[in-house]
Amino acid sequence: MKKTPHYQEYLQILEEELLPAMGCTEPISIALAAAKARELLGATPERVVLEVSGNIIKNVKSVVVPNTGGLKGMEAAAAVGITAGRADLGLEVLSHVTREEAERVKAFLEQCEFTIQPNRGGKIFYIRVDLSGGGHTASCEITDFHTNLTLLVKDGEVIFRGCGEITGGDDQTDRSVLSVQEIVDFINCVDPKDLRPTVGRQIQYNTAISQEGMTGKWGAAIGRTIRQIHGENDLAARASAAAAAGSDARMSGCEMPVIIVSGSGNQGMTASLPVIEYANALGASEEQLLRAVALSDLITIHQKTPIGRLSAFCGAVSAGVGAATGVAYLHGGDFKVIAHTIANALAICSGMICDGAKPSCAAKIASAVDAGLIGYHMYLNGNQFRSGEGIIKKGVENTIDSVGRLARMGMRETDNEILDIMVGN
Repeated sequence: MKKTPHYQEYLQILEEELLPAMGCTEPISIALAAAKARELLGATPERVVLEVSGNIIKNVKSVVVPNTGGLKGMEAAAAVGITAGRADLGLEVLSHVTREEAERVKAFLEQCEFTIQPNRGGKIFYIRVDLSGGGHTASCEITDFHTNLTLLVKDGEVIFRGCGEITGGDDQTDRSVLSVQEIVDFINCVDPKDLRPTVGRQIQYNTAISQEGMTGKWGAAIGRTIRQIHGENDLAARASAAAAAGSDARMSGCEMPVIIVSGSGNQGMTASLPVIEYANALGASEEQLLRAVALSDLITIHQKTPIGRLSAFCGAVSAGVGAATGVAYLHGGDFKVIAHTIANALAICSGMICDGAKPSCAAKIASAVDAGLIGYHMYLNGNQFRSGEGIIKKGVENTIDSVGRLARMGMRETDNEILDIMVGN
C-alpha cells in the first residue's frame, strides 16, 4: 500500500511522544531539573530555590514522588533529584535510586533550606531550580515541555541556552501535519515493524503497571472498584478499569515505568490500556493491536496539540476519545466511524477540569473512556450529535479546533481559580 505524505513524520511524532517515565511527569520534571543543577554545582546544596508556574504547583502538590518513602510535593521531588537523580536518564531520572539513597531524602529535606516562588512570566509550563552550596551556584531551567532544558548556569556563567516553544521546540516534528483523515490512512498503510519499538513498548509497560494497580493496594482503587461493580463479563467496564488501575498505581508512587503520551503517563495509559483490553477480548493479532494503539495515540496527540501540555482541561478526555477510536478500528471502523466517534465523545465530556495529579485522576480516566465508548456506540446505533449543538462543528477537524480553543483560551481563568482553591486562597 502506498505510504501517506507524512509517513516518516508520523513515525517521528510517535518516537518523540511515546517516552518512558517513572512517576508523575511534573514532579519528575522537577527532579530532572534538580538533578541537572546538582550535577553542575558539584557540591551538596545548602539552599534550594524552586521557581515554578501555577500548573506545575497544581500537578505536583498531591501526587506521591517515587523513591521518597511516600512523600508528596515539590520539595520532595527536588530533594530526591538532588540526592539520587540521574539527569542522563531523562524522565526516568529516579529509576536507579537505591534504598539507601531513598532513605537519605528526608534527612536532606530537614538539613537544606528550601524556598518556593511562583513564576510571573506567564508560561504555562515553567520550572527553574537554583542551588547554592560549597561556595558555588548552579541553575537549571525547563520550559514548555517536560524534558526541554532551556538554561544552564554555573556561578553566574551561562553554560547552555536553548529554545522554548509550545509546539515542542525546534527539534520536534511539526504537529500541524496531523489530521484525522491522514492518521487513519497512515494506520492502514504503516508497516507494523515500524511501530514495534514505540507502540510495542507502550503495550508492554502500561499493561504491567495496570496489572499492578489492579492487584496491589494503590490510591483509591478505582480500577478494582469498577471491576467489583460490573463483574468480569462487561468488556467496556474492564476497559475503563484497566486504564484506571494504571493511574491508581502511578498517582500513588508506584515505581514501575509507563509510556507517556503528550507528556502525560495518565494519557499514555488511557490511550492504550482500553484498546489492549478490547484487542485481547476480540482475539486481535499483534499487527491489529499495534495499529489500533498507534491510532489512539495519534488521535490523542492531535487533540492535545492545540490545547498544550498543561491546561485546566483534563487531558484524560483527549486520551479517552483516542482510546474509543482504537476500539472502533479493532471493530473495522473506517474514517467516517472514527470521525463521528471523536465528535460524539467530545460533546459528552469536554467540560472535565484538571485540578492536578492525584488519586482521583483514575476516576476521571474511567469517565473519559466511558464517554469515548458511548460516542462510538451512539454512531453504531445511528445516533450522533450535530453541528451547532453546543461546541460541535461540522467536520471533525473543526470540532477538535473548537475544543482546543475552549481549553487553551476559554479556561485560562478557570485554571487560576482552580489553583487558588487548591492552595487555599
